[in-house]
Amino acid sequence: MARNITVGIDIGTHTTKVVVAELIRGKEKPFPKIIATGFAETKGLRHGYIMSPGDVTRSVRQAVRQAEKASGTEIKRAFLAIGGIGVTGTVCQSSSIVSRGDSEITDLDVKKVLESCESELPSSFSMNRKVIHAIPISYKIDGRMVLGRPQGMKGMKLESRTLFVTCLEQHLNDFIQAVGDAGIEVEDVMASPLAASLITLSKTQKIAGCVLANIGAETVSIVVFENNIPISLEVFPIGSVDVTHDIALGLKISLEEAETLKIGSASELNVSRKRLDEIIDARLSDIFELIETHLKKIGRSGLLPAGIIMTGGGAGTSGIEENARATLKLPSKIAPVPFDGDRRNQPESVWAVAYGLCILGFTQGEEPSLGVKIARKTTNSLLAWIKQFLP
Repeated sequence: MARNITVGIDIGTHTTKVVVAELIRGKEKPFPKIIATGFAETKGLRHGYIMSPGDVTRSVRQAVRQAEKASGTEIKRAFLAIGGIGVTGTVCQSSSIVSRGDSEITDLDVKKVLESCESELPSSFSMNRKVIHAIPISYKIDGRMVLGRPQGMKGMKLESRTLFVTCLEQHLNDFIQAVGDAGIEVEDVMASPLAASLITLSKTQKIAGCVLANIGAETVSIVVFENNIPISLEVFPIGSVDVTHDIALGLKISLEEAETLKIGSASELNVSRKRLDEIIDARLSDIFELIETHLKKIGRSGLLPAGIIMTGGGAGTSGIEENARATLKLPSKIAPVPFDGDRRNQPESVWAVAYGLCILGFTQGEEPSLGVKIARKTTNSLLAWIKQFLP
C-alpha cells in the first residue's frame, strides 16, 4: 500500500464502514482526500460484542471489497475502531520522586509516574481488561499545577492525573482476530469516540470544554474534552434502535415504518404527530439523562461552554438537538463531518469514526495532540502482546 494512503475500519453494531483516504500535497499544507468507501450490514454483533466471529469477518470482507473496487487499491492493513460496552474509562492519580540528582524531570520520570498511575487502577478496571489508551490529564510538580509537558522542568516530586481507557481482553482479541481473518492486518486500534473526535471537534471546542456523543444503533459512547485533552470516556448500552422499537410498539407499526418516522422522513402513515414526538422524546430523554448523570459524576454538569456535539447514525433522529439542549442545559448541535467521499446513501455522521481513523494514520510519526500520541505508544505494545496469542 502506498505510503500516502491509509484505511479506517469501523465495525458498528448495525453497519461496517471502511474509508480509504489519500494525503494530497497541497500548496500550503497536505490535506486528506477520501478516495473510496465500503459499506456492509454488520452481522454477528450485539451491543458491540462479537457473538458470531464468522459473520463479522464476512461483513468486514464485503465492505473492504467495495472499498478496494472503488479505489483500485488492494487493502492489506488498516486502523481499527474499538467500541461497544466493553470499553470504559477511569481516572487515576499517583506520584513519583524525580530520579535525577539535579532534579530535572526526564521522559523516564514521566513514564514512571504513568506506570504508577496504572498500578492504582481498581481491580474492576484491570481484571480481564487491557489498557488501550493512557492519556495524561494534568501534571503537578511539588504540588503545583504544570501547564504543558513537565519534561525539562525541575522539582522533587512529580504527580499525574491520567485517563485510562480499557477494553475487555476477549472483546479486543475477537475484533482483531475477525479483521485478521478477512485478510487485513490491524496497524493500530483506537476507541471509537476518540477517533470520531479527530474530525468532528475543533480545537476551540476541545479547549473550551465539550462532550462528543457518538450515537450508534445499540450503544452511545461519549468523550468529554477540556483544555484540549480527553478527561472522561464512557459507553452506555442504549442506542437509536431503542427509539425505533419504542415507536413500533407505541404506534403498532412495522420496524421499517418506525425507522422512517424516527428520522422525520415523509410518511403516508396516518399517525398522531404529538404521540410520535412523545415517544421519541421519552427515549431521547433516557439517553441524555445517562449523559447528564455522568457529567454530574465528573463535576462537569452545565459547565461545558461548547456544549454537546452529536455524531453517529442516531444523530439524525428527529428533534434530538432540542431534547439534548433541554435535558443537559447545554448548547447542542449535530457535528458537521467534512466528508467528500461516496456516502453510500448514508448520513455523513455515520462515517465519522472510520474517517477519523484515517486521520490517525496520517499523523503517524508526527506530533499530534498529547493524548493521541500516548495512546498510540500504548496501543503498539498492546498489539504486540495480543498477536502472540493469535494463530
